[in-house]
Amino acid sequence: MAAALFVGAALFVSAPLAQAEMSLPVGAQALALRETPLGTYALPTGPVGADGVPSRAIEGRILRRTYRIRGEATVLQVLAPLREQLLETGYELLFQCEARQCGGFDFRFGIEVVPAPDMAVSIGDYHFLSAVKGESAVTLLASRSGTSAYLQIIEVSPPEAAALELAPSIPAEQAETAEAVGAGTESLPDADPTDLAQALLEQGRAILPGLDFGTGDVALGQGNYESLKALAEFLAEFPDYSVVVVGHTDTVGGLQDNTDLSRRRAEAVKTHLVEKSGVDETRIEVAGVGYLVPVASNLTAEGREANRRVEAVLLPRPKP
Repeated sequence: MAAALFVGAALFVSAPLAQAEMSLPVGAQALALRETPLGTYALPTGPVGADGVPSRAIEGRILRRTYRIRGEATVLQVLAPLREQLLETGYELLFQCEARQCGGFDFRFGIEVVPAPDMAVSIGDYHFLSAVKGESAVTLLASRSGTSAYLQIIEVSPPEAAALELAPSIPAEQAETAEAVGAGTESLPDADPTDLAQALLEQGRAILPGLDFGTGDVALGQGNYESLKALAEFLAEFPDYSVVVVGHTDTVGGLQDNTDLSRRRAEAVKTHLVEKSGVDETRIEVAGVGYLVPVASNLTAEGREANRRVEAVLLPRPKP
């Protein structure tokens, strides 16, 4: 453990730790802060089993914070120094695991994760830990997607207790602005239709190639869409999974119009899957996020074309 902690330490600002204070990785961008003043959190206590992820219900104020760390840091390099700091502030390690030990896909979808685009989790490359201190608890989830690492910190504590002090290098407002204009964006797996099943199982999501949407267009023609055939075949082969079809746009037009447009594109894809491939409509949800999650710069025609896309996000199928 000491060696792993040493490897990751260079990523962090060196500073003496005060009580309830932790240093984040250099260059961390704050993506989201979500607070529940008083709620119940299912604190994971072990790897996934026959009955799902074992957990302990803990009540209190729930703070959910997520960050992006650009660069080549591994998930352990991100998580290990934070683990060390938690121990130094009096927390006791309750449980930790890496993707395979945790239970891969089933563990990731059995715990609470802040939705995209504020958190990204690669099914095969993440680390998780939970720690407790008196009536407080903290969970850390670190993963990589594209050229960045992502970090989720969920803290549960009595409402009157002071929260952990975390200081990212770039505030959330600047990170959101950068996303909106297409600066410093990530590429999701642009799956070849023959590799779509592998991309979904390993990454939990994939771009559906070959769907051509012009600016402002929602129509999906009668073409032979190999990616949609592959997605239908995947759902037939893996009956325990369902998908969310997510539409995306370029930045031409306002956010609300683009959000509506992207959802209509997702609905067009769902309609094609149901009517042309016979997929059960209850296994497909739809969503639209407009231009908020670009994969290329919207300042060029090529970038705008790349951003007009539809993705499939894998989910466990709801139990009847």
